[in-house]
Amino acid sequence: HQTKTPIANLLLYSELLLEDDTDNLSVQMRENIVQLHAQSEKLQFLIASLVKLSRLENGILQLSPQEEALKSMLTLAVKESKARAKGLELILHDMDEKAYFDSKWTLEAICNILDNALKYTNAGTISLSVTAYEMFVRIDIKDSGIGIKEEELPKIFSRFYRSEDTKNMEGVGIGLYLSRQIISGEGGYIKVSSVYGRGSTFSVFLPRSA
Repeated sequence: HQTKTPIANLLLYSELLLEDDTDNLSVQMRENIVQLHAQSEKLQFLIASLVKLSRLENGILQLSPQEEALKSMLTLAVKESKARAKGLELILHDMDEKAYFDSKWTLEAICNILDNALKYTNAGTISLSVTAYEMFVRIDIKDSGIGIKEEELPKIFSRFYRSEDTKNMEGVGIGLYLSRQIISGEGGYIKVSSVYGRGSTFSVFLPRSA
């Protein structure tokens, strides 16, 4: 609370200053305010993510899995993505499978992985497909992005881990860690395969029953 309130104030003040259409602000001052607003948003996102993690890890937030259709949850994840704004084609393959999951938190986990795919894909497509097995349902999120080096694959789910290839890009290295915590808490798991320079596939396995 002691950090969220000052950040919210910074965001509000910077937005009010940017709404000033007069000549009161110089070009340099306006650029500084834009940067202040952007950095405040990043800090707000980081704090919100850390709060979620803390509550999940300490059992304050309880996951409530139940049997649900995957299509509506994945459709919402696609709708909330920024693929169109980036000019990428996002394909959601048709499906009618069900799984055992908490719709709210699983949506967050899928959106984190999807955002990651969008961030590191500059051209091509991203696809979401579902395959059913006896005990699990697999959700594949496949991209045509920069890929991940083989030696980095075991590290990408670590808290705050950032690859050397992506340290100049936006991000705090917490999204994949949070996704793994959510999926593990539902009795599932995540696997990743990648060819460096050609893309990655994140596979989310959700249980088919309690």
